[in-house]
Amino acid sequence: MTLGIVLLSGGLDSATVLGIADHEMERVSALTFVYGQKADKEVECAKRLAEHYGVEEHIVLSIPLADVTRSSLLKGGEEIPFEESEVIPSTYVPARNIILLSYALSYAEAIDADSIYIGANAVDFSGYPDCRPEFYEAFQKVVNEGTRKCVEGDSINIRVPLQNMSKKEIIKKADELEVPLELTWSCYRDGNKACGKCDSCRLRLKGFKKAGLQDPIEYKY
Repeated sequence: MTLGIVLLSGGLDSATVLGIADHEMERVSALTFVYGQKADKEVECAKRLAEHYGVEEHIVLSIPLADVTRSSLLKGGEEIPFEESEVIPSTYVPARNIILLSYALSYAEAIDADSIYIGANAVDFSGYPDCRPEFYEAFQKVVNEGTRKCVEGDSINIRVPLQNMSKKEIIKKADELEVPLELTWSCYRDGNKACGKCDSCRLRLKGFKKAGLQDPIEYKY
């Protein structure tokens, strides 16, 4: 039976990827990271999404990235900017996806999973280098050369199904799969309502507008 692991942050993209994995795989497990991000609510959303889909196993793993790196996305970091940036913004967490995928890879090999799903996107995104197709092509080579499972002739596939989709297309895909987007949290800030002004909120709101659909979560602005 096919088994997929989903990196589940609790955001719109990872929820859509969970819906895709649930459709493609016979068994699904999820891995959520508490790495010191300011938005604690996204972890709670991840738990609710995992429960909704009845994943086989949902591991919530704590990694104190704030102890070794700097980002405005992390607790103790500078204020998250409201304005758009023409360069890689301060919300970039150095090497985050490398670290998270490494944990997922160890987990995948340990439980003999076929695939690791991640909701990275390189169309409507903030320019993070570890969201680009080139990074995932390179990481797949690392998987192929650095794991016993692959060296012995089997495979672990890094799946990035949203890689080349616009936010509008992602939202339409979520709608098609009946993903419960009311359970998601994309805002970089914490609270009862999304801020509506951070980069992540702006991309999400623009996507819903282009898709002609109503965002089911509430915003402050």
